[in-house]
Amino acid sequence: MEKENVIVEKSKSFALRIIRLYRYLCGEKNEYILSKQLLRSGTSIGANVKKRQFAGRAKPISMRK
Repeated sequence: MEKENVIVEKSKSFALRIIRLYRYLCGEKNEYILSKQLLRSGTSIGANVKKRQFAGRAKPISMRK
């Protein structure tokens, strides 16, 4: 459980850094295409971690009947 919390914390801090970089690229450098892709790929890590957390709690479809 402790290891999972570390992964959640690190993925959240990474996503926040990506968001700050996205804002910088859009605001200061007027770079929109590359920064949008960076935002999508950088924040998807956190989404995958959350998905994995909740996947372990649900019963498999074969066992729901």
